[in-house]
Amino acid sequence: MGHGDDIMATGMAKGAKDRGKRIAFGDGQKIIWGPWSAEIFKHNPNVAPPGHERASDIEWIRYHKGHRIYNKQGQGRWIWNYDFRPIPGEFHFHPSELPFFNLRHPNLVVMEPNTPNKPCGPNKQWPVERFKMVADELKAAGFDVVQFEYGGKNVVTKQIRTGSFRQAAILLKEARLAILPEGGLHHAAAALVIPAVVLFGAWVPPKVLGYDMHINLADDNPGCGLFIRCQHCVDAMNKIKVNDVLDAAERYLS
Repeated sequence: MGHGDDIMATGMAKGAKDRGKRIAFGDGQKIIWGPWSAEIFKHNPNVAPPGHERASDIEWIRYHKGHRIYNKQGQGRWIWNYDFRPIPGEFHFHPSELPFFNLRHPNLVVMEPNTPNKPCGPNKQWPVERFKMVADELKAAGFDVVQFEYGGKNVVTKQIRTGSFRQAAILLKEARLAILPEGGLHHAAAALVIPAVVLFGAWVPPKVLGYDMHINLADDNPGCGLFIRCQHCVDAMNKIKVNDVLDAAERYLS
């Protein structure tokens, strides 16, 4: 999951500094960060960086690649931990970062129609043409619908290029609503307290990685977790209709 894993970590670390602690994410001996951890943890006083393993204020949480708590590897699929609940994370932005986007548009809707290019990607992909239909309806209703520009399929016409996930989060902070698949951006939306319609389908259960503040559209029996393309998961995504998403969006936008 990458960025989403680190955002969930910030939720686990919340309030540590107030207790005189910093959270060390690792195996109890070594702090283990992923490739995006430095970006997500930037300016966060609750998280200890690598090299601080022996500091007196360290409190360990065994959470790192290969030990994510919310799942474990099974035979060809992820096995989800139904006792896990994500705590909305947080970003710590320096004032100098915030002018990067200053749209101040009261009707901004951020949409993400693309899923990562992974073997399991089709299991999380809502049909792109349906994203376009939703975008067209919202634009006709007067909403400013945008998506990030990074080479994915464009369904809303208006794209905004960001130099990093952190900059994308700053744009997301401006939004009235986000419409997106389960993944890093939906964890970012929760961290920023942004309403979201999240397309879960059947691959991962909202009970494990969803947030109560969002509307999570999922199959009646989610949790497949197959590492490769799964027709059941593809069919579950196809069952989510355009009106399902529009009705969910209207609950936030009306």
